[in-house]
Amino acid sequence: MKKSNIIIGAIVAIAVVTAFITGNKSSWSDTERALITNCNDSIMHLWTIDNASDSLFLRNVCAPLTLRDIQDGLYEHLKAGMLATVTDPRNEGVGIAAPQVGIGRRLIAVQRYDKAGEPFEFYVNPRLIYLSDTTQTGTEGCLSIPDMHGEVARSTSIIVEYNDETTFLPRRDTVSGFTAVIFQHEIDHLEGILYIDRAIYVINEAN
Repeated sequence: MKKSNIIIGAIVAIAVVTAFITGNKSSWSDTERALITNCNDSIMHLWTIDNASDSLFLRNVCAPLTLRDIQDGLYEHLKAGMLATVTDPRNEGVGIAAPQVGIGRRLIAVQRYDKAGEPFEFYVNPRLIYLSDTTQTGTEGCLSIPDMHGEVARSTSIIVEYNDETTFLPRRDTVSGFTAVIFQHEIDHLEGILYIDRAIYVINEAN
């Protein structure tokens, strides 16, 4: 290849990269921006089935996050707000999905009981690509369904695929046990599915 062709090729490559960076803006809506920035990285309002409009929203299928979305500073603020909400001592949970705080995006936080320190980890655009035929029935509750719990049969082993936060490349993780249950519960939220839809029976603790 001639030197002139190399230079031209380099110029074209730079132009393409520049166009990608400047031409692909994040897709956060004004409403989403307001909800996230107003929380100031602290506890966010929980959307629950007790409220009619909240209940309808929780039934929506969530939109995917793009690379530009997670490069926007708003993404880190959303994560901070979700983490503060799910770890609130007054109403602690083991997982949370973005729609539970009014953000219809495919993002979940899961407490990894299968890892040292049991950390909360975030997953971008997660989807289940394998569910074991073997299931186990256990008790579930939900931050968006107060004062209730139910018995749900879940697969004991799963494979979850998601986008890496840094590279956006697809990643996979094989998970089993209680952590696998949390993944299934939270990913259901992204499809507008609540655990009560899958429950063998539900008990209203308020009665």
